[in-house]
Amino acid sequence: MKAAVFEKFQGEITVQNVPDPKPNDAGVVVKVLATGLCRSDWHGWMGHDPDIVLPHVPGHELTGIVVAKGKNVKKFSLNDRVTVPFVCGCGTCEQCATNNQQVCDNQSQPGFTHWGSFAEFVALDYADTNLVKLPDEISSITAATLGCRFITSYRAIVAQGMISEGKTIAVHGCGGVGLSAVMIAHSLGAEVIAIDINTKNLNLAKELGASFTINPLETNVVQEVKEYTRGGVDVSLDALGSAETCFNSIANLKKRGRHVQVGLVTGNHKHPKIPMDLVIANELEIAGSHGMQAHKYPELLAMIQRGELHPEKLINRTISLPEATRLLPQMNAFEHHGVLVIDSF
Repeated sequence: MKAAVFEKFQGEITVQNVPDPKPNDAGVVVKVLATGLCRSDWHGWMGHDPDIVLPHVPGHELTGIVVAKGKNVKKFSLNDRVTVPFVCGCGTCEQCATNNQQVCDNQSQPGFTHWGSFAEFVALDYADTNLVKLPDEISSITAATLGCRFITSYRAIVAQGMISEGKTIAVHGCGGVGLSAVMIAHSLGAEVIAIDINTKNLNLAKELGASFTINPLETNVVQEVKEYTRGGVDVSLDALGSAETCFNSIANLKKRGRHVQVGLVTGNHKHPKIPMDLVIANELEIAGSHGMQAHKYPELLAMIQRGELHPEKLINRTISLPEATRLLPQMNAFEHHGVLVIDSF
């Protein structure tokens, strides 16, 4: 099969012919129809993820058709069109037993713990626990935007942020995760403040429901948020993952507000400074958010089918696998807007 491969971290990515994957007894092999290009893939290419063993094929947001399955797979059949969360649970550990597969003790992640979806075929483990059948109404390209950024934002907003109608939320960073969060929070009746250094991303955030936007290059973020809301937001989400965005997200909360950390913090940003004086004095809450369980997909898919959410609006354009090898190293430049989806190999 054709696959995008890098043989050293931060090295050249090339399209190569490599052996087709085979399913294990509890897994499947999926023919990839579409797969998203995500900043998490950039983190992997940079060497920020200790699970990656070289040479490596990235890619973790995907839609495809089951073409082979292991003998123990009961819930899925050949030719099923499926997607999968980027965090796959084992189905048997303590976390999975309590329906928290997103923090599975033995998790697998396509594109990280094993070769991913920047290829014609991808192997997926623990299929009965992790695969999600897709309704006909949702296209493969749209579904490829769900597996990391959209589901991560959905759980961060609904489960961890506990957003409801009338609440205020600040979204720091309007890449794929942030823009998804803007759309989801707006659909739930919250007032959304979008924050980003990219004007195109801010304009798109407005189209998706943000009532106010802030460019950190032009003003003081915390001051602007507090002035606009007359005291701070109920919920704030760091969708980027930097020392600055994490600090601002906590500092712009109202009393008893909640910060949700979604953006990956790596390298020099791994241990950011936190305004702990405000956390104590204002009884602030800090929550992490790490993907979403497969069994939670039906409520999200139903909202899409009812026309309450439109993840397709996040798609900038579709690209080819060779184009992805050139664009992936640029994912940290913040020059693009919206989501790029590979749909030709």
